[in-house]
Amino acid sequence: MPDTSSRLFKLRPLEKTDLDTIARWFQDVHDLALFDRTLRIPPNLSQTEQNWQDAVCPSRECDKCWFAIESDSGDLVGMTGLEAISSINRDAVVPVFVDKSIRRHGVAVRAVALMLDFAFRQLGLNRITSYYRADNHSSRDLIRRVGCEIEGTMRQAWFADGRFHDMVVVGMLQQDWMAQRQVLARELGRETVVSFDASGWSWPPDVDADA
Repeated sequence: MPDTSSRLFKLRPLEKTDLDTIARWFQDVHDLALFDRTLRIPPNLSQTEQNWQDAVCPSRECDKCWFAIESDSGDLVGMTGLEAISSINRDAVVPVFVDKSIRRHGVAVRAVALMLDFAFRQLGLNRITSYYRADNHSSRDLIRRVGCEIEGTMRQAWFADGRFHDMVVVGMLQQDWMAQRQVLARELGRETVVSFDASGWSWPPDVDADA
């Protein structure tokens, strides 16, 4: 079980050695159906390596980037990143997954906020899209916290647990995030921090220095 006593976490590029942990996460059929709209059969390690090949060995097209969320003790406790990055439309999809032991500890919201900073302030994107199953209250609360707006509902678009669920589509523009980030930083506080290793980027940021 991951050590979650530390309040310091870092994002680093996802590595092939992380896939063993990811394969174990996705043995949980319920979690798998909450995270992935298309995958229902738990994959073994070989299938996980095949499914995540582009994430750990990205091509020159650079249409995705994934980061491991690692505790201060070196345990893998989650992952986040950007999918479907478009240099033409300057948008991407942001997903996040955290281990059950670290949920509701404020790690996911900080990791997503750091990813929004990366998307808008480093890659120069203009829009982020995300979506979640309508009964996934953890994702709903996280999305509300970072300030994404609900843009629509795809009715009965997500089949799991023996029935069809609505899928909620949300989005955020760069200008929205720049207005929201300092408010969110003050709300969250720095008792828990997620950072890019050795880069100086962290969430929450030092609001006064970063203004």
